[in-house]
Amino acid sequence: MKAEQLFKQGKALILLDGLDEVREEDTKRILRQTREISEQFHTNQFVITCRIAAKEYTFEQFTEVEVADFDEEQIVIFAQNWFRLSDQVKAERFIQKLQGNERIYQLATNPLLLTLLCLVFEESSDFPATRSELYKEGLDILLKRWDAKRNIERDQVYKNLSLSCKEDLLSAIAFATFEYKNYFFQQKTLELYIADFMSNLPDADLKTEVLRIDSEAVLKSIEGQHGLLVERAKGIYSFSHLTFQEYFYARKTVADSASESLVQHISDKRWQEVFLLSVGMMNNADSLVLMMKEKIDILVATDDNLQHFLEWLVHKSSSFEYSYKPAAIRALYFIMALDGEQNILDNALGWDSEDTLEDIDIDWLLNQTLTNALVLDDVLANAFFLAIDATDILNETIDKSYRAEALLDRDTAWCYIADIDDFLEDAIGLASILQCELKTALQLLRDQLNEPILEWETLFVELERFGEWWQQNSEVWCEQLRALMIEYRNIGHNWQFCDVQNKLLQQYYNTNNLLVNCLNSDCNVSSEVRQEIEYSLLLPISKLTIKKNTEIS
Repeated sequence: MKAEQLFKQGKALILLDGLDEVREEDTKRILRQTREISEQFHTNQFVITCRIAAKEYTFEQFTEVEVADFDEEQIVIFAQNWFRLSDQVKAERFIQKLQGNERIYQLATNPLLLTLLCLVFEESSDFPATRSELYKEGLDILLKRWDAKRNIERDQVYKNLSLSCKEDLLSAIAFATFEYKNYFFQQKTLELYIADFMSNLPDADLKTEVLRIDSEAVLKSIEGQHGLLVERAKGIYSFSHLTFQEYFYARKTVADSASESLVQHISDKRWQEVFLLSVGMMNNADSLVLMMKEKIDILVATDDNLQHFLEWLVHKSSSFEYSYKPAAIRALYFIMALDGEQNILDNALGWDSEDTLEDIDIDWLLNQTLTNALVLDDVLANAFFLAIDATDILNETIDKSYRAEALLDRDTAWCYIADIDDFLEDAIGLASILQCELKTALQLLRDQLNEPILEWETLFVELERFGEWWQQNSEVWCEQLRALMIEYRNIGHNWQFCDVQNKLLQQYYNTNNLLVNCLNSDCNVSSEVRQEIEYSLLLPISKLTIKKNTEIS
């Protein structure tokens, strides 16, 4: 039966793997074709895979799900199966040591990294110290000891290459391809990379035909020995996993001292793993992380409005005493200030968009005064932005006929109003602890909100009456709430960021997050540089200049 007949009968399962590996210049075409075929043959089952956050688009007719990491039970089963034929006792030791090492355990939740952990532990009965060392030791086994242990003979030309040469070759291929977003490459192109590498080896035979034959033999050996390069289609190759391409690119970057070139890609999400691996490979990563910090600050350095926002961030976060890192408080207020207006950072720290600060378990929120201040600001921001949303919805539907979608929109707006009342109630309770004047002002606003409704229990009976009141008064009511937020809490400012500025802030926050992840990745960074970066995170240029001038004087 032809494929098209299966499609028409709705009997096909279509798997589209690696959407994040599509070249940028091909993205629009692939998206269009994917939408067309999924709509034309919608009775079939379609599955599209993509690495998390690698692409910034969705398919409306698809349900978006995230593949969960391995849980503890799945890790145990994987390890037991891995060591079952060789050494079951070692499996028990592996699991025991893994459970006693939280940092390594977090790596084990990823199936690829768990495979490398098993490989390394099988050889050394221990775990490497860092993520980059895990890749190095695991790939070392794949490239050399894997064959030796199994007495596998390979083509002589590849067998004669040292481990270092094999790694250099794969690094050269990764460097030549990843830079230009080439995740898939033709066999002829790949053989040219190999031939070029081999022509620079000592005692290389530079005859064109010999190099051609040798490069083909080397490619087949790499594919057959350890599967780091695989043939995806006839004459089309790629690294077996994108992470391996990233690792070998990072290795080449460190070997060539190409940090300046790497830093140019700091705003591109697809380079994040390369940065994390690069800092982990360096004997001293001071220069790279400092270059990253400088590049990040430059992103928003020339925009006066964004600099003004960062200056507010410093003032707001320093408005009360606390014993925690100032950058952590600035990060919280950064999210709170922008999340409601543009929702550009909903998942910046893995928080659910429905969460409030009360729902987030952060150990340094144990200080009650700080907690109350943060939660008060959070509930006020939630009340304000819900009020804005409710205004927009009701203004669009209040004069429309009672169509199903209009009624649905109205119901949503009424739910928002009820939530606003709940947030105000919480805010009034917190304000009674911190600012009595704010409590009184908020209570007056809450009374205004409740006055048009006889009883909240009869909300849906009073919809029309309240809707008319809200349409006439919501703008003034929202501005009164905003004014109170600014006067008493210094939040709720109307920054009026344009799309370009929102994009810059998104990049600015993401790149700062990447820098923090690099510092937390067990890389070798001096205490002086680490403290300098931690101090200056999310600071405006004016504050950085003051600090530098103080140090000079």
